[in-house]
Amino acid sequence: MNSLKNKVAIVTGSARGLGKAIAERYAALGADIVVNYSRDKASADEVVGNIKAMGGRVIAVQADVSKVGDIGRLFSEAKAAFGKVDIVVANAGIELVETPVTDFTEEQFDRVFSINTKGSYFTMQQAARQVEDNGRIIYVASSTTSFPVPGMAVYGGSKTTPRYMVDVLSKEIGHRGVTVNSIIPFAVDHSGIFVDPAAYPELRKQLLDSCPMGRLAEVEDVANLAEFFASDLSSFVSGQHLLVNGGATN
Repeated sequence: MNSLKNKVAIVTGSARGLGKAIAERYAALGADIVVNYSRDKASADEVVGNIKAMGGRVIAVQADVSKVGDIGRLFSEAKAAFGKVDIVVANAGIELVETPVTDFTEEQFDRVFSINTKGSYFTMQQAARQVEDNGRIIYVASSTTSFPVPGMAVYGGSKTTPRYMVDVLSKEIGHRGVTVNSIIPFAVDHSGIFVDPAAYPELRKQLLDSCPMGRLAEVEDVANLAEFFASDLSSFVSGQHLLVNGGATN
């Protein structure tokens, strides 16, 4: 089993969904966890309770990643609690789907880009400044950055810029032994827009038809890769973008 004992991990957007699964996985491997949430304190508190029940050390920090000052405070509170930061997962994001390019409003564009693009960029910027040598920076992207999907122009576009930043940042801080990688999940069941199994039936069918394994991803599929990228197994893997998509090609 991989061990993250004596490591400190910040996972943005970890009150539910993928972030929750990743935070709880890291805690199970021995890491101290900083749970981040924007508005849903009750869900964040539930994650904190789950991690404490494992015997782990954990704090929850409210911070809106669309605000650079909040991101700075998130890192400051993490270091105040645990003394350092070893692993940062830039996961926080919002989805906007089934909207044609011609129908997006300026307000929708600004909202999605402020969280998905600006938030991820400045989270990784702070990580690059503050993560310990031989640390790990992980960005949770989207398969829409590899396979364009009608109705997802703004969402996919907002996830593409931070993906490029992974390439650049891996070159800029690799001399410190820090790895920078991205996870590119397929649509995830019981998470995001698919929390409700009855939601988006046409999109769900389209995605299922495109996947040779005949299912959507599960949060644990993504947590498996997050574990790999955080562990010693990936110490010489950097600047990489790994699809978690069951072989789907469109």
